[in-house]
Amino acid sequence: MRYLQTFNRRLRQIREAGQLSRWDVAEMCGVDEARVANWEATDARQRAWPGVTELLDFCLKTETPLEDLLDLDDTSDTGQLELPGLAFSQGDDLSTALKELEKELSRVQLSEEEVELLRRFRKTSGENRRMVLQILGK
Repeated sequence: MRYLQTFNRRLRQIREAGQLSRWDVAEMCGVDEARVANWEATDARQRAWPGVTELLDFCLKTETPLEDLLDLDDTSDTGQLELPGLAFSQGDDLSTALKELEKELSRVQLSEEEVELLRRFRKTSGENRRMVLQILGK
């Protein structure tokens, strides 16, 4: 995961530059504050990384380009960016790749009603969340 080598430092710098607390980032990403602290951990043994959804939530809500968080400088000879689920080489047509990405993003875009339900779910107590998940059979 060489593209995440400096993620912890970059996240902290972006968060502090935007005057955001770890709690603010946790709210944006739908995780607890301790998880954000693990993302920023200086000790590699304690460090964790966000999932794709959490990473995209942060980028979209803070208007931060993904490349500002990840080490996307490709120094290998393959010309291939190595991200799980994404393969793009220098010879590929960028417009085609962007159209595919836009199509995929629109497919998973939440409606306003879904966003509101998610916001309410995230703000409720842990006990209420467990009850909702139990009702849904999760």
